[in-house]
Amino acid sequence: MSNINAKTYEACAPAPVAFLGLGVMGYPMAGHLASAGHQVKVYNRTASKSAAWCAEFAGTGASSSLHSFGATPRLAAQGAQVVFCCVGNDDDLRSVTLGADGAFAGMEPGAVFVDHTTASASVARELSAAARNLGLYFVDAPVSGGQAGAQNGMLTVMCGGNPAAFALAQPVAMAFSRAFTLLGDSGAGQLAKMVNQICIAGLVQGLSEAIAFGQKAGLDMNQVLDVIGKGAAHSWQLDNRGKTMVSDKFDFGFAVDWMRKDLGLVLDEAKRNGARLPVTALVDQFYGDVQHMGGNRWDTSSLIKRLK
Repeated sequence: MSNINAKTYEACAPAPVAFLGLGVMGYPMAGHLASAGHQVKVYNRTASKSAAWCAEFAGTGASSSLHSFGATPRLAAQGAQVVFCCVGNDDDLRSVTLGADGAFAGMEPGAVFVDHTTASASVARELSAAARNLGLYFVDAPVSGGQAGAQNGMLTVMCGGNPAAFALAQPVAMAFSRAFTLLGDSGAGQLAKMVNQICIAGLVQGLSEAIAFGQKAGLDMNQVLDVIGKGAAHSWQLDNRGKTMVSDKFDFGFAVDWMRKDLGLVLDEAKRNGARLPVTALVDQFYGDVQHMGGNRWDTSSLIKRLK
């Protein structure tokens, strides 16, 4: 059964591309590239997952007979015009880009590496410089939209890097994106993702407190959410997480462990640039409480569990 949901694809010339990292995000993102007609070579640390992806998407796209996987990032990246990547953290990113078996060693001059990992701005600048020394391009391009956005091909992508490289990657990346936007030089995409996570942290804590307050007051919170969702309190979090919070359901979505990793990046960057983030720092501690409750893999909306 396919891990992606149907999407209408914009006209884009088929291209040889690679995708490194077939996790909950990368697997469907690579699938959308295949369904859009691109020739896709994939790499995953667990080779059986790469083989499963090739088997699943063997009948999709104009280049379906050419979907394959590489035993190393270097082999997967050979011949690709654009190499996409979505792995876990800075160290994972370095491991798939640098060294004799890294993607950079297999890419041809002028090729573009597009990184969808939520990582630090400093590693984005580091790898951009390393790529430039090899005649390559590096675009940091973290995403927002979660697993559902990846499956529906409707991710919001925040990019930093060379405008010419961005222009080469954008039409291909629209296979899994609703918006793919250049926000500045290398690192700008990661910094924008940090802004995104700061906003989400505050929103989820506020929503948690509101729902817990309303429940203590004896209100029908599903009805209340319907009402306030039509006014100034409206948000994606209210629409998509409010009622599941009321019903105490958290076995889905963006995991607390991932959010703590992201907020760690935010707080480290704030130390460097002098930004004051008192609410974000407090919510990060609250997520630590949720982890101690055993909620490492709960959705981020599980902040409300602290209040019940």
